[in-house]
Amino acid sequence: MKILIVGGAGYIGSICTELLLDEGHQVAVFDNLGEGHRRAVDSRANFIIGDLADRSQIEAALSSIGPDAVMHFAASALVGESMRDPSKYFRNNISNGLNLLDAMVATRVGRLVFSSTCAIFGPPERVPIDETAPARPINPYGESKLAYEKILRWYGEIHGLKFVSLRYFNAAGASENFGEDHRIETHLIPNVLKVALGQKPDVEIYGTDYETPDGTCIRDYIHIVDLVRAHLLALGAGKSEFYNLGTGDGSSVREVIAACRKITGRKIDIVEKPRRPGDPPRLIASSEKIKRDLGWQPQFESLDAIIDSAWKWHQKFPHGYGD
Repeated sequence: MKILIVGGAGYIGSICTELLLDEGHQVAVFDNLGEGHRRAVDSRANFIIGDLADRSQIEAALSSIGPDAVMHFAASALVGESMRDPSKYFRNNISNGLNLLDAMVATRVGRLVFSSTCAIFGPPERVPIDETAPARPINPYGESKLAYEKILRWYGEIHGLKFVSLRYFNAAGASENFGEDHRIETHLIPNVLKVALGQKPDVEIYGTDYETPDGTCIRDYIHIVDLVRAHLLALGAGKSEFYNLGTGDGSSVREVIAACRKITGRKIDIVEKPRRPGDPPRLIASSEKIKRDLGWQPQFESLDAIIDSAWKWHQKFPHGYGD
């Protein structure tokens, strides 16, 4: 297939590009490099610098490539920032996303795989969280993604768009060539590994009094390669659908830090801080639906395997992509 990856210079998009190319697909990447990195784009891909804020740019890219499908990773994705600057999130994640959909309709590209998030759910009533859980986001980031999912339904009904929306839980790890290098890093595992690399003095634990076995939050960490393989399966989905993506298991903040100490063999100091508002004690996905419908099966279910892949990448690229 010919695939256009929007936001393909970012963490997940870069590894998706790599795996698609490895499987023999033709891939073009469209990215404004605001958050992504030029060096994160696989050299085998066709790279187009462009911004979804300008509909003419994405329409020109779609016209020139004529893809069979689009994968949409281009979004603002920091929960805290969304609480300070909601306008940025509604503009980037909804308005700019509409430019993509309208350009797809205009150029008759009828298939989309969308990068969504578990933040659409808010604090869950029960875990693991399946697709029937009520969607009650508690920040503009989650609200913007939920709004876009609703828009996709209408574009499907009115324009015949076929889409799959994948709600991520906690993506982590790396491939051999590409890994996690955010300009503002909020994810736990890379921040712990920065301490192991000597780039940070300590790692902060926000909240040690949750109703969990060790008092710290529990999250469902999914290996980035397993996450990306779900996108490849989604390309062949027979109908539009929404899927949650995780392992169905969880690890606490303290367990992640302990695993990082074991794998790196380095001293990792911690600083305990008060809870952050809005952090649920446990977020764990039920991925039974995508396993049943598309045959997805995670290959790297252990936390150690995820951290080991991330550590190898961070040792090879201690300063990330360096741009």
